[in-house]
Amino acid sequence: MDYVKSIEAWAKNRGLDKTSSDKQLIKLVEEVGELAEAHNKEWRDKQIDSLGDIFVVLTIYALQNGLRIDDCVKEAYNTIKDRDGKIIDGVFVKKSDLEERKDD
Repeated sequence: MDYVKSIEAWAKNRGLDKTSSDKQLIKLVEEVGELAEAHNKEWRDKQIDSLGDIFVVLTIYALQNGLRIDDCVKEAYNTIKDRDGKIIDGVFVKKSDLEERKDD
């Protein structure tokens, strides 16, 4: 099943493709907040639900702005796939940022 196409169809059937994407950004922040709570409280089911909701919101946001979430993910992956760097305190820091830190 192509979930992106299903989400887009669901949104179009409800007219969400014609509404302001400002509301989707507000919804995104709400969903990220719910994910943070689920993470902090180790609520696995809520983490799954929140991640799914975030994907739905992002898919609708992309649709409202004439984009496809698949294309955005592809672009992001193509940007990072060959990126070098290292993990610092659990966060991946790209090589170019590490080089900037040396100059500071």
